[in-house]
Amino acid sequence: MFPWAKELEENAHIIQKEFETKLKDEKLFNADSVWQNQVMGTGWSAIRLQRLGVWNMDNCKEFPKTYELLRKLGIPLAVRGVCFARQAPGSGVQSHSDGRNFILTSHLGLKVPPECWMEVGGERRHWEEGKLLTLDTSFTHSTGNPSTEERHVLIIDFWHPGLTEAERAGLEFVYDLRNKFESGLVPFRKPKSLQEQQSGGLGGWWASITGGGES
Repeated sequence: MFPWAKELEENAHIIQKEFETKLKDEKLFNADSVWQNQVMGTGWSAIRLQRLGVWNMDNCKEFPKTYELLRKLGIPLAVRGVCFARQAPGSGVQSHSDGRNFILTSHLGLKVPPECWMEVGGERRHWEEGKLLTLDTSFTHSTGNPSTEERHVLIIDFWHPGLTEAERAGLEFVYDLRNKFESGLVPFRKPKSLQEQQSGGLGGWWASITGGGES
């Protein structure tokens, strides 16, 4: 079902080695959105390489080997895309659901203390360094790092293989539009007041035959 997974695990050492050289660069982790930190908790932070189909080239330049490997594998990336995620010692992410059963998420273990865990739908698992752990985030899930060290994984969101071509195309259109709107590429027009709507166009015509909306 995931033809790219085996090759990713076989090359995990490339990502691990490149990531280790950046661990002390706090500005990379601090660039993550404040909103996401509020959702995931203050112990969680991330370095985003891709989101909603758009690569963050500033971050990708910091991890060129990882970027090239991911592009080479042709993973059908979706929604959050790709990010390095850090979980601080003694912290965790509370139970929540993303409500998106049309995507799946894989975590590639990079630096994982053995005590760390993830629970999905009541089933608890542990990450393994250099291995993928795949889950459906529409199920309630949570994580914990009870150790004294940081936990690091590479998170990859991708389209559920059960989607039809039409369903995937529709979702890609919606998320592409959302990304353009958030980026300011889609112009926003302030809604007209009721008086402006009634002064002309179809609204004015409708007001003329309905008595201006009076009850």
